[in-house]
Amino acid sequence: MESRDLILLLHPAIAVIIVFPLIGIVVNRALQTRQRRLEILREGKSKIPAVGLEHVQVGRWLTGSVVGIVLVALANDVLGNIVDKQVWTQSPLQVVSICLLFAATIASLAFLYRAKTRLWRGVFATLTGMGLVVLGSQDGVYRKTDYWYVSHYYYGITAALLMIFSLAILRDIYQDKSHRWRNIHIILNSIALLFFLGQAITGTQALLEVPLSWQEPYVQKLYEQKCDRKPCIIQAPSIPRSPQ
Repeated sequence: MESRDLILLLHPAIAVIIVFPLIGIVVNRALQTRQRRLEILREGKSKIPAVGLEHVQVGRWLTGSVVGIVLVALANDVLGNIVDKQVWTQSPLQVVSICLLFAATIASLAFLYRAKTRLWRGVFATLTGMGLVVLGSQDGVYRKTDYWYVSHYYYGITAALLMIFSLAILRDIYQDKSHRWRNIHIILNSIALLFFLGQAITGTQALLEVPLSWQEPYVQKLYEQKCDRKPCIIQAPSIPRSPQ
């Protein structure tokens, strides 16, 4: 297995080891926090331990992890396309712009964590989201646009944007006495949870659809063969045996 294949597997490895465990913790702490709040409103006290601060902290980690894993996947596709098609020799300015955009997106996320006023939180959240969308539109990204409703890319981008928005409104949730922002937070993150479940399914599908580097020339040969009648029979190219 080549180094490029190892980088390709880095994305699902981070998802399994970091992102999905964090999702489980965040959901558990969110349910505990809500049950405690409702019990206090109903009875004046609660035996459920206060885990609100832990929920917030893990949620912040989750946002960074989700944006980070999306950037890893985009970097693998975009930079892989640059190397394969030698874009550097044809359009070096484009390559520099893409690298700067990666850096700007990461910097915007870092500033979003530190921003306190609503204006700057909105600015950096917008810049981070725009960075992900623009990077995702570059050549080489496996988007599966014709089947967007089962696309791992579109599910992932949507979930990342929802996480960015949740981070941006975090301070408003605790400052708003009408609980409007809290309700928005609950609704949007419930939707994000559905997208994460879809990510697990479409991610497994994508692993079967995206070939490893040694398989790419044979898969390309299959796509190049024409078939004008149904049922369509395609002759598989011969794969040379490795020396014993």
